[in-house]
Amino acid sequence: MTQYKLKKTKTEESIMNAYKRMEERIVASYLAIENSVVGAYKKIEDDFVEHFLEKVEDENADAV
Repeated sequence: MTQYKLKKTKTEESIMNAYKRMEERIVASYLAIENSVVGAYKKIEDDFVEHFLEKVEDENADAV
């Protein structure tokens, strides 16, 4: 049995292309915001570690 599907019209293709461009811009914007927030958090975390914590040797490693 032969199967058929509707042909894409020029209008449909232009609408889909516009939607895809819009989607890519929105996703890129959200990724940029996410990266800046994560970067700021990492900077705060690194500053906290540098100012308030010190590295200690593992006591269990000496016993083995």
